[in-house]
Amino acid sequence: MAEGKIKRLTDKGFGFIETGTDKDMFFHSSNVEGVRFDDLREGQRVTYTPGRGPKGPRAENVRPA
Repeated sequence: MAEGKIKRLTDKGFGFIETGTDKDMFFHSSNVEGVRFDDLREGQRVTYTPGRGPKGPRAENVRPA
């Protein structure tokens, strides 16, 4: 599993994870595990599995670290 920090959350049910590279990783609320999307906070460390979505890379199995 990869680790990162939540960079931005939206009120539309998705967000972006800062991965430590020049590209942020998109994630959708349906890919959050162990907590509700509404319980996540910007700056929070998370683990995730890199995956592919219809529009490109996305984080799956997103969990608080």
